[in-house]
Amino acid sequence: MTIQEFLQGDKFALLAGVELLEAGNGYAKARMEIKPEHLNGGGVCQGGAIFTLADLAFAAATNSHARLTFSITSNINFFKSESKGFLYAEAREAFSHKRLANCEVRITNEAGELIATFNGTGYRKDTELPFKPLE
Repeated sequence: MTIQEFLQGDKFALLAGVELLEAGNGYAKARMEIKPEHLNGGGVCQGGAIFTLADLAFAAATNSHARLTFSITSNINFFKSESKGFLYAEAREAFSHKRLANCEVRITNEAGELIATFNGTGYRKDTELPFKPLE
């Protein structure tokens, strides 16, 4: 099994149209095409959809060590709205330890403009995942 196959278990992210593009040691990149079902009442991409994109990138980066890691806290800051095109989430672990991991995620549009930032802390359980740690 690969980390991509493992994360297929995240049915909510799949339903939202989030796809994992890259994954490495403490790193991940995901994208989501903004569709009409992602728009809020103001006609722009709903914050929860952007959070879901960032959260999947966070999950891939923090679980890349093949130990089950769950978010224990996360926050997001929105800077710019979008209503069409693709959004990208690039996650990098800022801190990685036996039990705790902290990850910073930048969400950008197709032009590379910053849309939002996400910061999450994860708790690593003793559960080994069914793939080799990524290098």
